[in-house]
Amino acid sequence: MSGRRDTSDSLARLVGRIGGIRDRFGPIDALLVSGDLSNDGSAESYTRLKSLIAPLYLPLCLMSRNHDACDVMRATYDKNLPDIGALNRPRQIGGSQLIGFDTLVEGQGGGTLSPDTLAFLQSALAKADGGPVLLVLHHPPFACGIRFIDDIGLTNRDALGEVLTDYSSALRLVCGRIHSMIVSDVAGHVALSAPSSCSTFAHDLRPDAPVCYMTQEDGCLLHRWDSGCQSIRIGPVAGTGPFPF
Repeated sequence: MSGRRDTSDSLARLVGRIGGIRDRFGPIDALLVSGDLSNDGSAESYTRLKSLIAPLYLPLCLMSRNHDACDVMRATYDKNLPDIGALNRPRQIGGSQLIGFDTLVEGQGGGTLSPDTLAFLQSALAKADGGPVLLVLHHPPFACGIRFIDDIGLTNRDALGEVLTDYSSALRLVCGRIHSMIVSDVAGHVALSAPSSCSTFAHDLRPDAPVCYMTQEDGCLLHRWDSGCQSIRIGPVAGTGPFPF
């Protein structure tokens, strides 16, 4: 990343962290990656990612972002992605319907929901039949206030909100891009951004905030359904302890 750090190392550390504590959570149904799979869209980068997460032995749900290349992703993860078109896919995960939908505009930083993707989302929600839904996309469906991130955000957030307004059952949205956890609201549903394994952006709301990142590693989220959706942040390192109290 900008020649300053090896993102593979930080991901390997997080994979090791998850592997060391996963017995505390019970069975894990899938590994969700909300974008930022590659920095250059190369076959080598996707193969490297595949090898890094292999020790978890989990089914994958992968979303693309601005540096990703869909056809190369398909060639590497052919069992986990649609054969053609946008990387939109509904999957039954445990007791929930996981709906991943593609916001990628190849070669651009910002994202959008195409008419086909909006139609896919409407159809997938109808098929969910009122059951719990976890929606996953890369570009944030809400403004975070960090100018340079919002400038390359989702161009048609209002169109997404119109689709979600009529879904009255439990639904949670999860996105990437922001590299830290922010909890927000979209059309009456909880939306949150996932932390990053390799870096964060300073939460700087000044109009002239610098376009930069911090080297802090920020872990991941664990989503679980138990009479309601819970999302738990898992930090990249364990503190000292445990100590009795």
